[in-house]
Amino acid sequence: MLLPKKMAHRKVRKGKNRGNATRGNYVAFGDYGLQSQSNERITSRQIEASRQAMTRHIKRGGKIWIRIFPHTPVTRKPADVKMGSGKGNPEYFVAKVKAGTVLFEMKGVDESVAREAMRLAAHKLPVKTKFIVREQV
Repeated sequence: MLLPKKMAHRKVRKGKNRGNATRGNYVAFGDYGLQSQSNERITSRQIEASRQAMTRHIKRGGKIWIRIFPHTPVTRKPADVKMGSGKGNPEYFVAKVKAGTVLFEMKGVDESVAREAMRLAAHKLPVKTKFIVREQV
């Protein structure tokens, strides 16, 4: 699973996740990409599950890039604890994803194989996604 090595702050506030992505919204490394169509928080477990699904489908051929990283800690209070007495401890990490962000990229496989691998990966994610092909300049 993806986890940050260091954190500037152990606990952060939720904040807002609105609007469209202005960075990371194009295929930069591979030939094919999986682009999010909505704003959501994606956990490190969901990213890992998607990566495994893609890797298994392409049978370790080609190359996969993960374009998102879960930097943001999410806290949770234990079960059966009364209200108050501060914020809970960090439980897991999420990546805040905006609409238009490219989540994964792939290179070295046929388009049909890449499309199916990305479809399998998309089923593991809480966002609507779209398969995109790199624009040749």
